[in-house]
Amino acid sequence: MKNLRLKLARVEKDMTQGDLADAIGVTRQTIGLIEAGKYNPSLSLCLSICHCLGKSLDQLFWEEPTNEKNCD
Repeated sequence: MKNLRLKLARVEKDMTQGDLADAIGVTRQTIGLIEAGKYNPSLSLCLSICHCLGKSLDQLFWEEPTNEKNCD
């Protein structure tokens, strides 16, 4: 699933994928893959992204379940 919240937060900070990548020490391609939903970042990388963009993990990465199942 695409991460449009990440892309929106990045654009709101007037940052390109390259700018964000440079700020947190990854490649532009990594940011592109995360935004495209083709790469699941580590918790450490998620926290770095959140810190750089001034957002919480919930704001950028939490997804509400679409099909709740009884987990009991």
